[in-house]
Amino acid sequence: QIITGSYERRSIIFTTNIEFSKWGTIFADDKLAAAIIDRIVHHGRLIEFTGPSRRVSEALMFGKEIHNQ
Repeated sequence: QIITGSYERRSIIFTTNIEFSKWGTIFADDKLAAAIIDRIVHHGRLIEFTGPSRRVSEALMFGKEIHNQ
């Protein structure tokens, strides 16, 4: 409802570490996930950050253990 109500009316910012191809499992419905993704990217700008994580390097710098999930 949030996406539908805001579509082409106001800005929405999304951040995620989950690939679009896996959104169907998050929403438990591939068609719903596809509709949401379609609305997000229609007028949107996708910014993808690659490379090493600053959080990991900072944690290592302070001697914290890193647990990969």
